[in-house]
Amino acid sequence: MARRASKDRNGKPPTQRQLRVGEEIRHALSAIMLRAEFRDPDLVGRVITVTEVRVSPDLRNATAFVLPLEGEAEPMVAALQRASAYLRGQLAKMVKLRYLPALHFVHDESFDEATRIDRIMHSPEFSSGAGDDEAEAGPDTDPS
Repeated sequence: MARRASKDRNGKPPTQRQLRVGEEIRHALSAIMLRAEFRDPDLVGRVITVTEVRVSPDLRNATAFVLPLEGEAEPMVAALQRASAYLRGQLAKMVKLRYLPALHFVHDESFDEATRIDRIMHSPEFSSGAGDDEAEAGPDTDPS
């Protein structure tokens, strides 16, 4: 589930370069995490999905939204933050930029929100209420 790019502090949408650099960093981080051998016990053997990378307008900071496939997210995010120097070094080998952005990691909660909305929409209270409104709003058929 791709998230729409949000506006920065000045209210401007991200530039094409920001989007392109963010996507290239996302692909590289995903590849690094797939084959990386971490020493941190909170990261060893974990499958981590990088859902999005947002890059600042000056391309000096990047926020990576990550999602664990199993287990708790908070220890994983803290461990990734501790390993950010290592990940940045690995990233420098894969991505050719003049300045490599500083990495910050955040737990992606958009999937949790989508699951919550889906659960609400499929609940009996929501589905039974929607059908009654449609029946009442239909055209009147007058037999005379």
